[in-house]
Amino acid sequence: MERAHRAVLRKLRVEMSDQLLVSDTIVPFLYQEDILTDAQVEEIESQVTNRQKTLKLLEILPTRGPRAFRTFLRALQDFSWVRDRLLLELQAAPGPADDCWIPDSDLQRIPTDRELSRLASRLGTEWEVVLMDLGLSAEAVFRCRSDHTLSTHSAVLAGLVQWRRAEGKKATLDWLQRSLQGAGVHPSVLQDALA
Repeated sequence: MERAHRAVLRKLRVEMSDQLLVSDTIVPFLYQEDILTDAQVEEIESQVTNRQKTLKLLEILPTRGPRAFRTFLRALQDFSWVRDRLLLELQAAPGPADDCWIPDSDLQRIPTDRELSRLASRLGTEWEVVLMDLGLSAEAVFRCRSDHTLSTHSAVLAGLVQWRRAEGKKATLDWLQRSLQGAGVHPSVLQDALA
C-alpha cells in the first residue's frame, strides 16, 4: 500500500469507524479477493463492537500489499459516501512525485537486522518467491517455513538473514529491491522497511 493511501486511512480512521459495517460485505469481499487471511478475518470478527471491528480492519489493511487500498475501495460499494470521501482526501493530499525512490548510496549497502525484520513483517504471500529469487534453494525455504510454523515473520526473517549471511557484501539493498520487484512486490514495501 502506498504511503498516501496509508495516510488517508489513518486520517479518516475515526470517521470511518463510526460509519462502516465491515462484517456484512467488506470483510467477506476482502477475504474473497485474497487481501485478508483466515486468521485476520477471525481477528476482526472476534472484536466485540462494530467500531472495534472497523478499527481492527483499518489496522491490518495497510500491511496487506499494494492491491489492498484499491480492493478496499471496491469493497465500499455499499458505502459510496465513504469511498468518495477517501478519494477526495487522496486527491487533496500532497505527495512527492516519486514516492518509492531510494537513494543510490543506500542501494549499495547491506540491510541491517532491523530493516530485514521490518521487511519480513511487510511481506505477504510472495515471501517464498522473493527468497528463491534471492538465491535460496527450495529446500532452504521449506526449512525456514517448517522451523517457524507458528510465525510467518520469523520464517521470512530467517530466510532473509540466511541470504545475507551466504552472500556477504553482495547482499545489497539493490539486489533485494530487484528480487522484490521480480516477485511483484510494490517498491514502497522496501522503502517503508527502510524508513
